[in-house]
Amino acid sequence: MSIVYGPVPSRRLGHSLGINNIPPKICSYSCVYCQLGNTTNLQIQREPFYKPEDIAETVRERLEQGKGKGVRVDYITFVPDGEPTLDINLAREIDLIKSIGVRIAVITNGSLVWREDVRQALQQADYVSLKMDTVSEQTWHKIDRPHKTLNLDDILIGITEFASNFQGELTTETMLVEGFNDNDGEICAIAGFLTKLRPALAYLAIPTRPPARSTTKAASENSVNMAYNIFKENQINSEYLIAYEGNAFVSTDDVENDLLSITSVHPMREDAVGEFLERANKDWRAVEKLKNDGKLVETEYRGSKFYMRKLPNSLT
Repeated sequence: MSIVYGPVPSRRLGHSLGINNIPPKICSYSCVYCQLGNTTNLQIQREPFYKPEDIAETVRERLEQGKGKGVRVDYITFVPDGEPTLDINLAREIDLIKSIGVRIAVITNGSLVWREDVRQALQQADYVSLKMDTVSEQTWHKIDRPHKTLNLDDILIGITEFASNFQGELTTETMLVEGFNDNDGEICAIAGFLTKLRPALAYLAIPTRPPARSTTKAASENSVNMAYNIFKENQINSEYLIAYEGNAFVSTDDVENDLLSITSVHPMREDAVGEFLERANKDWRAVEKLKNDGKLVETEYRGSKFYMRKLPNSLT
């Protein structure tokens, strides 16, 4: 297994060189939607897995190899096969890699942020993404299936404390799963908590790969659109993570492609689509074509029509 991989394209991080600092599949959660399957070693005890010096040296080697090929790296990202903060050497690894001069990101489920040593380690990163699937105890047990000794209240307090002190870029990610956290009550509760955190960006995601539990299904377009608008009403800056890491931010002369790129990140209200088409000297036929091709869907929220990119098929 390679500890360092990539760089890979990331909508959040540009070109990201990944660090797999946790062996599969060691995690504090066993989420129903996890693309890596069920957790085989559910634990919360932090321990060493690899030598920090070896990880840092491998990163340097990979960066040198890429430099010779003109490969750009925007972030070095701890995004392993399990929960990265289970690595007791995380702080040391970040410290060693920071000297290289590339920004450091950590994608974590946040389950150990109640620990002061974990908060201190994450404070060293430039970018931290925290999982925020729910703030409800019952739903948390159903969707994230945490280690039995974890306490959700402690985690939420730890997240709040971390966010209040973190000097880097803080984002959150909410995975919307049908029948779990895709209803008005759940989403409003999450939004209420996020208003305290004030993340730079709150991502709304859906499962797009085969999940750990075969019956897991992605939330519907209407639910995702509702979540986006509830976040917006609470003045939470939000984007979708519902499509491949492609050309979402590329401006082209291809109106159809641009519409799909925009609506894979943000839903567009009917009047906004009309203005977009007018500026491009196009008419509504472009929208109708995308709808007929099954690429764009029309949804409704509080009496207004919205258009968003068709979600991947629900997983069964």
